[in-house]
Amino acid sequence: MPNQNNPQNRAQIVYFSHGGGPLPILGDAGHKAMVAFMRHLPSRLRKPDAILVISAHWEENTATLTGAASPPLLYDYFGFPSEAYEITYPAPGSPGLANRIAGLLIENHIPAQLDPRRGFDHGLFIPLKLMYPQADIPSVQLSLLRGLDPTAHIALGKALRALMRENILVIGSGFSFHNMRAFSFQGIHSPDQANDAFQNWLIEVCAGPISQPERERLLIDWQNAPSARYCHPREEHLLPLHVCLGMADKPASTIFDDYILGKRAVAFLW
Repeated sequence: MPNQNNPQNRAQIVYFSHGGGPLPILGDAGHKAMVAFMRHLPSRLRKPDAILVISAHWEENTATLTGAASPPLLYDYFGFPSEAYEITYPAPGSPGLANRIAGLLIENHIPAQLDPRRGFDHGLFIPLKLMYPQADIPSVQLSLLRGLDPTAHIALGKALRALMRENILVIGSGFSFHNMRAFSFQGIHSPDQANDAFQNWLIEVCAGPISQPERERLLIDWQNAPSARYCHPREEHLLPLHVCLGMADKPASTIFDDYILGKRAVAFLW
């Protein structure tokens, strides 16, 4: 078993906003800050032996992991130029890691399964193409749970704590603001107190000087946060954060606080 006191054997956990579909790769001006952040982020991290991504774009009744050795890409967006459907990211999968993660979940009384056919969706391949363009790090995706229960997603994270002993990068790939009608696809930053209030709340909860049980309680009750439903009419882009926070069991550092598609978004590192 790896030495838990060796920082080289400690998992790194990140929650970030992965942007609008393929737009970050297509040179969209509204993603300039996000693209710069993604390209710089690996310099703040140890290169991981493997990557686990919890993507906002996959929901299943049972916690499900990609099980293919060479997953294809799912172009799970529409209405974009042809080059959006020619993006490549041939990262290997890791059936062995997927099986181990499924085992951890089952040990913690969370039913889990592997899907040997599902590919990587854009919640994985867009940010990782910016971060690790060599596509040489084995990667696995874990689904969200249908019903989008925040307590269940914190429990998912807690069930993964044994991975903290390994040099794995865990990515909660969502978006801390995800109101499609409020985005500016021209990238115009206009004052939005409701957007600011929720992002400030997230920073306080995830990075502030409060206890872990209080963090979890506040995230479970996230709908009572300022402007919660304005920022997340549907919460699938927020819940990867719950998995990350449940796994990390400590306060985060805020590593991004800028604008994407004209709206303020944040990212955290544990």
